[in-house]
Amino acid sequence: MLTPNEIRQITALMRREVVPATGCTEPAAVALAVAYAASLVDSAPKSIEVLLSANMLKNAMGVGIPGTGTFGIPIAIALGAILAQPEKQLELLDSFTEEELQRAKALTKTECIEVGLKEGDGIDRLHIEVRLTDTEGHVARSVIKATHTGLTELSLDGVDRMGLRQEAVAQEACTEETTEEEPIALTFDLVYGYALEAPLEEISFIYEAALQNKHASEYSLAHNYGHSLGKLLNSDLGQRYFGNTPLTRMLAYTSSACDARMDGAPITVMSNSGSGNQGISSMLPVLTFAEEQGADLEQTTRAIMMSSLLVVYIKQLLGRLSCLCGMVVSGIGSACAVTYLMGGTKEQSIGAVKNMIGNVSGMICDGAKPSCSLKASTGVGSAMISAMLSMQGHVVTATEGIVDDDIDICIRNLADLGRDGMAETDLKVLKIMTSKKKHAGA
Repeated sequence: MLTPNEIRQITALMRREVVPATGCTEPAAVALAVAYAASLVDSAPKSIEVLLSANMLKNAMGVGIPGTGTFGIPIAIALGAILAQPEKQLELLDSFTEEELQRAKALTKTECIEVGLKEGDGIDRLHIEVRLTDTEGHVARSVIKATHTGLTELSLDGVDRMGLRQEAVAQEACTEETTEEEPIALTFDLVYGYALEAPLEEISFIYEAALQNKHASEYSLAHNYGHSLGKLLNSDLGQRYFGNTPLTRMLAYTSSACDARMDGAPITVMSNSGSGNQGISSMLPVLTFAEEQGADLEQTTRAIMMSSLLVVYIKQLLGRLSCLCGMVVSGIGSACAVTYLMGGTKEQSIGAVKNMIGNVSGMICDGAKPSCSLKASTGVGSAMISAMLSMQGHVVTATEGIVDDDIDICIRNLADLGRDGMAETDLKVLKIMTSKKKHAGA
């Protein structure tokens, strides 16, 4: 049984980690960092220099920006400078006028925006550094690191403005991320126990979050975004080869929301651990499966929380950004929760997690982009296979690969692989991506 204090801490943690985001969280965070700097000056920007960590650069360079019809980092920087509303946090890009968009597009053509790689030892994998100089010569500087809204430095003409700005943003956005107590260190027992024991009214927000993501999926299915994988699965061709099954609908709902989000659709989703795709792919497969099974509201809510909290646990160990695709992480959460919805025991949910780790632990992240919907479908399909196998008593054993008998060690092995073991792969991926852009004349 969890203590009341553990329940309180985990609830607070989930409230911080499951938040709305408009557009991919990496360019949204870049826009936010620029908005912080722009909010300090009164004149138009003369130059905007932005340095990004390798992982931030990789994840922001190829994704659609909502409502712009444009991909990549420069338009996100320009919108951040024009809007200058850091109090909106990761919803900064959720609305702007046509006039503001045209001003932002014009700014990208003036050559005042410069994007570079932040190099050196000890650079956080999530690092955004902005130096904005306005036409009067004032210099505003901002730094976000560790989390997508984690402002760590803010100054104007060398004078610290951090305290003043934090107070204003906290009042306007009710955001307490920078002042919250140290997050509770999770274990699988805490994850599973909280999902089943926490008062229903205390976790009902996760069901509403899943409905928000379902709305994004339905919006996508009514339009054409990305690779339109969800529409393909629902088409005559998809139905002929995949059939009208719970898995098909899980794949369609999940992939369509990712397609829309990565292609710049004007939608807001509920993210998980700084990733909208993780929020989508940890909630929608579970919600869809629960609806297909006729699960009641309490079962559905607890299952969605189980999946979402397991993602937060893994990301505590893995880090916000890594070379391990987030769809692996969300797929693990879904496998655990789907097993619970199948009537499985805690041990069978553990078995499903082990099956996932024994299967898709090597899928790389090569940036945020429309084809993330394909990786989402891989995670969902593997989650169903993993859950079904575990329900039949088939579980990857400790003699196979990186799987361990102890579930927490098993998860740590995955995190170690993605965080440290794939570091060189991460650099190689970025090198390939940036070289390709140069070869394409970008």
